[in-house]
Amino acid sequence: MSSLSIGQLAVRAEVNASTLRYYESIGLLPTPERKNGQRRYDERLLDRIYFIKVAQQTGFSIQEIAVLLEGFETGDTLSERWEQMAKQKRSELEERKKQISSMIKILDNGLSCKCLTWSECLEKIENTGSC
Repeated sequence: MSSLSIGQLAVRAEVNASTLRYYESIGLLPTPERKNGQRRYDERLLDRIYFIKVAQQTGFSIQEIAVLLEGFETGDTLSERWEQMAKQKRSELEERKKQISSMIKILDNGLSCKCLTWSECLEKIENTGSC
């Protein structure tokens, strides 16, 4: 097991050290061991940090990420609540995927177009079916 300083982990995870301290303060990362007063992290945390980053980038809130990582509070029916949240987020991601695909198509059309403005391009598309 390799032990990394906060700076080393930050570099490898491609985040700021302050981000790691924040994740730790809100419970997304476990409190690290300390050696000579320095935080020492297990390099296996890189997968967890990657998961957190991807989840944030795709629209998950900190609370939702915590649930995905640690589960719901005691007394909740875990499988039903987790399944409900997963289905909802999956639906939201599918919608975003459609929006992103549409924007990529628009940009691709714009890249092959010789129009000076988007309005001009839209007018050509409406009149001729292509730009």
